[in-house]
Amino acid sequence: MTLVHVQSRPAGAHPAHGTVADAMDAAGPQVWEDMTVEVALSVMAAARTGHLVVCDEDGLCTGLVTRARLTAVRDGSGYTDMIRLRDIADVIGPFASPLTTRAEAERVMRCRRLGALPVVDEHGSAVGVLAQTR
Repeated sequence: MTLVHVQSRPAGAHPAHGTVADAMDAAGPQVWEDMTVEVALSVMAAARTGHLVVCDEDGLCTGLVTRARLTAVRDGSGYTDMIRLRDIADVIGPFASPLTTRAEAERVMRCRRLGALPVVDEHGSAVGVLAQTR
């Protein structure tokens, strides 16, 4: 698991520079990593969301997958209906801690061109998602 570097906020810091916990949304739909791309797209459509939190067999967050990524995989020349979420290499990480500063999380999202970043607790369970604002 790759956690985003946690930086503590200095005393007197401006509240606009708070932590990820101040800005995250609920984790939303969580799916198992052995789910197929087609089923994941169906779950996404039914939930009216643009991303899904992906979990392993122990319920621990392994990453996040977006509608754009799933659609690109499905439309790719090597696609078969047997491709599972765990087969998509970029599903894994990075993650943020609720204590990560918003500035650090936003920097990671910009550098990696992520639209959303899963937020996990100290045990690896998803507690929320930090989504990029448009």
